[in-house]
Amino acid sequence: MTGTARTGPVYVVDDDDALRDALRFLLESAGYSAETFAEAEQFLAVPRLAPGSCIILDVRMPGMSGIELQHELARRGSILPIIFLTAHGDVPMAVTAVKQGAFDFIEKPFEDERLLRLVDEALKLDAAARERRARQLTAVARLDTLTPREREVLDCVVAGKLNKRTAEELGISIKTVEAHRAKLMQKLHVDSTAQLVRLVIDGHSAR
Repeated sequence: MTGTARTGPVYVVDDDDALRDALRFLLESAGYSAETFAEAEQFLAVPRLAPGSCIILDVRMPGMSGIELQHELARRGSILPIIFLTAHGDVPMAVTAVKQGAFDFIEKPFEDERLLRLVDEALKLDAAARERRARQLTAVARLDTLTPREREVLDCVVAGKLNKRTAEELGISIKTVEAHRAKLMQKLHVDSTAQLVRLVIDGHSAR
């Protein structure tokens, strides 16, 4: 299996020196870049985690555990996918971590191909999440350009109200509604009501 070039590395956090070296070799052999850390605290000292990345994280480590690191990353607003490495006895902990937002977990010893598949899936998930977030922020920026009256017309359009009904509710003429509607669609860079609704949904999701 061959990895695809990414904008960021795969982060490996594990206190086992031999395993860290093996994972770096495996990832780099598959075409990924990798950065390794012996402890959670060392990883947290990274000033800025690269986008387009994921984290391979041991559940049990001296000092801060993998689960505690997961919680701290969430507190800091990180959305990077986490793949937990776990011994058999730690499976219940790993399951709990997945329920709390981790991407997946894999038991030691593991098959290289399975881990690489998970890394590939996690990176695709991160790319999709970043694309969705960018779309949401774009929607918010565009919606913020609307005037209060245009926003009122927008709300009526999204609610499925015809121009006549909108005009009656807002106390303006149908031609004025049509003018506001044309202007807001131009500002929002949409060509149809369906696109308009999707943009509003994206905007609401980001707030």
